[in-house]
Amino acid sequence: MSKVALILVVFNVMSPAVEALDNGLALKPTMGWLHWERFMCNTDCEADPDNCISERLYMQMADMMVKEGWKEAGYEYVCIDDCWPSHQRDDHGRLQADPKRFPGGIKKLADYVHSKGLKLGIYSDVGDKTCAGYPGSLGYYETDAQTFADWGVDLLKFDGCNMKWTSLGEGYINMSKALNKTGKSILYSCEWPLYEWPFQKPNYTAIRETCNHWRNFNDVFDSWSSVKSIMEWTASHQDIIVPSAGPGGWNDPDMLVIGNFGLSHSQQESQMALWAIMAAPLFMSNDLRDICPRSKKLLQNRWIIDINQDPLGKQGYRTAKGNSFEVWERPLSKNRLAIAVLNQQEIGGPRGFAIRDVPGWKYCDPQCNVTLILPQYKEMGVQPKGSELVLPVNPSGTALLTVSLISRDFNKLHWKKTSV
Repeated sequence: MSKVALILVVFNVMSPAVEALDNGLALKPTMGWLHWERFMCNTDCEADPDNCISERLYMQMADMMVKEGWKEAGYEYVCIDDCWPSHQRDDHGRLQADPKRFPGGIKKLADYVHSKGLKLGIYSDVGDKTCAGYPGSLGYYETDAQTFADWGVDLLKFDGCNMKWTSLGEGYINMSKALNKTGKSILYSCEWPLYEWPFQKPNYTAIRETCNHWRNFNDVFDSWSSVKSIMEWTASHQDIIVPSAGPGGWNDPDMLVIGNFGLSHSQQESQMALWAIMAAPLFMSNDLRDICPRSKKLLQNRWIIDINQDPLGKQGYRTAKGNSFEVWERPLSKNRLAIAVLNQQEIGGPRGFAIRDVPGWKYCDPQCNVTLILPQYKEMGVQPKGSELVLPVNPSGTALLTVSLISRDFNKLHWKKTSV
């Protein structure tokens, strides 16, 4: 790897600059399942009863999360997105579920999900209508927060459609206060910066004080180009957004589309690896009733999940880019570093990447212990600073590994701008 400009990274000052939302939630990135990317706004239960937005869909996903090891792997939230409500509020001004698709109401669904040892998430919007045109929460923040609490909801995804951008902050803050006022612990997932970036740089101090995680960029689609665009946006804005991430509040690059139709296996590994490096909430949007075994194994990979859930709570950076490779690094607890090497080429076969070209490797002096996690788990043993180890990386794939510094502390190191 030649002429690679490294980003100035000082890992020991990456702690969040402000206090997180004080509700005791999301101390690690949230894990669960969310319907939107896979099932969207399918409300035709007569023509497509197995895939429409209905209580049956969420009950079946909750069943699968318990039966197939998802809950055991750490995925705990079953989340409803847009298109669940009736088009009209009830006589008391409260939101109500569509009576045909949710005949038992949300309270019954929440009770069912809770009986499985899982948690229920729901969706609303800061404006007067949701993105799909259902009733939003503008003018009803306290009413809706109390309704969600009465139903037993555990998470609110709060979208930002149909609202003047100059009023976004006030709306998100008011709903945050309304949720806390209920006395129930409701995790608060915001899209505040997503809707503000087109106009101005968002105030991440206020966002972190208000929300448990927040979307910054476009919705993910079931395509490699979409996943790449999210990673590139994140890297291009990392100096702004990374300092805001930490226990209690996280940058949300959107859903995992692993197990669907658009990504190759290597590309699925890249999304999983980079979402772990980015300390991202892990919300799958797929059909757990019918998922490829290889995709399931990847999503439940305990070594990758351990990186994502690392208690140090620091988001990683892209630290190098060149020769059609990207290197991303994240400091971990127990004096370790997670490294993801992405092969950006989409032609040919696997390409080799020398581990000594990883920026953080220079601190493996005299040696580090290396564990390869993707594309398959392998203990690589103790490697010296001058290691000849070469990592094969598939086109649009990622080699993910952890290294343990044997004689020094990664989190006390200052990285200097340099080139290799």
